Amino acid sequence: MNARGTHSAAAKAKWDRLQKSTLLPQPRYGKVFKSHIFGSPTIVSTDAEVSKFILQSDAKVFVPSYPKSLTELMGKSSILLINGSLQKRIHGLVGAFFKSPHLKAQITTDMQKYVLKSMANWSYDRPIYIQDETKNIAFEVLVKALINLDPGQEMESLKKQFQEFIAGLMSLPINFPGTRLYRSLQAREDSVPVLLTLAVKYLSDSPSALQQLLEENMRLKKLKDQLGEPMCCSDYLSLPFTQTVITETLRMGNVIIGVMRKAMRDVEIKGYLIPKGWCAFAYFRSVHLDESNYDWPYEFNPWRWQEKDTSNCNFTPFGGGQRLCPGLDLARLEASIFLHHLVTQFRYLLSRTKPYN
Repeated sequence: MNARGTHSAAAKAKWDRLQKSTLLPQPRYGKVFKSHIFGSPTIVSTDAEVSKFILQSDAKVFVPSYPKSLTELMGKSSILLINGSLQKRIHGLVGAFFKSPHLKAQITTDMQKYVLKSMANWSYDRPIYIQDETKNIAFEVLVKALINLDPGQEMESLKKQFQEFIAGLMSLPINFPGTRLYRSLQAREDSVPVLLTLAVKYLSDSPSALQQLLEENMRLKKLKDQLGEPMCCSDYLSLPFTQTVITETLRMGNVIIGVMRKAMRDVEIKGYLIPKGWCAFAYFRSVHLDESNYDWPYEFNPWRWQEKDTSNCNFTPFGGGQRLCPGLDLARLEASIFLHHLVTQFRYLLSRTKPYN
């Protein structure tokens, strides 16, 4: 798709093939259907309004539901599992911390520092693995912000323990030596690296989007250079096309594919019954790739967001309701910083020699 939104015959053929694929639940099942996930009877929602109701309901109607491996690792006092007034209070405190101007300024400084440090080692004669690079950067920024720890031996040790922990979150709940869950319990997927990896992939396949992103960021860079001023948080977030690129990547990439809730009583939504004790899975991917919600949903089209509102039930990349991810603004900020330095310093080609991960 080009900037005017015209479609080629090849794009139409691709869309027709994707419609026939099994990426989304087939129409014969309907948008809300029964299944079993992690051994529990589950109602799967690919309907935006039903998912919105699930997300916005309080603990009297739905509570979080996660695999046993995750609940054992996180503990009963985790913010993911607590409910009611305590959850609201802690979520509010975490949200206030993430939104503080001081933290955003620190994140901006540290992200710039670690991005430039990483990119200084990039070379034209070897492939750069974006997800690996951005995982290291994001981890360094997070640890610096939370415990003021600089890169070094201690951070490497912490990173290994964190990787063991993450590996066990969705493992089979079998706790004996040698299993991932066992190792994770002894140690007792960051979204930003995945977001950035997908953004680079989509931009590589859309030269017009990449060119507009470059022009917008170069204009800001030249202006700041002329003024002799460093880039700040508001500068990065003020780039409108950069934000549409991030938004479209979130829609297509579905970094968080959905959330699980457990019904505390019989719940009826739009004629669908979710029995008490059953799980409900709000499947974001299906909503984001539904042609009734988005024209040509498999086409990377950042321009669609120039006139489209992100605050509706058809767009929930970070969840919603009382458990909306409190770090969403920081994720956008980190992505904006990385993309700015990537396009203003490098020209790149997507490697086709290895499968995309």
